[in-house]
Amino acid sequence: MIHVRTAHTSELGEGELTAIRNLLDTAFEGNFSDDDWDHSVGGVHALAHDGDELVGHGSVVQRRLLHGGRALRTGYVEAVAARADRRRRGVGSAVMAELERVLRHGAYELGALGAAEAAAPLYTGRGWRLWRGPSSVLSPGGIVRTEEEDGFLYVLPLTAELDLDGELVCDWRPGDVW
Repeated sequence: MIHVRTAHTSELGEGELTAIRNLLDTAFEGNFSDDDWDHSVGGVHALAHDGDELVGHGSVVQRRLLHGGRALRTGYVEAVAARADRRRRGVGSAVMAELERVLRHGAYELGALGAAEAAAPLYTGRGWRLWRGPSSVLSPGGIVRTEEEDGFLYVLPLTAELDLDGELVCDWRPGDVW
């Protein structure tokens, strides 16, 4: 039986952090960089266990997204993964349920994430909405379009008024900005 608990990064010990990183490295088949790891810490983690085994993970970190002339306090979902032998068995849904509970607890105006095409049904089935408008990043040199991300960004409207066809701009960070 799957049990999911939430904990801030500061509450996780070295062993748990190592187990999470190993799960992510394996789940993303070597395509999980040090920058990706850095993006996934510093917030709240949802850890899915089957007995003592870590079988799933996801985290929410705070970011600022610009939309409609406003900087929105956004809970950005990172590093959602399930162990390969546990996929399509509800682990991702259980992780997302806990992350969505965190998002809806009042700290954020908006939930957002970038999703691979294969993962999109998980998010849309839970009420996440595809961002249809252009995406950009507020880089050190100004606002720069991120066309390669268009069609892969999803939002969970909370309290912010959104125009899903409008521009969405993320804050700068090293590695993948979205």
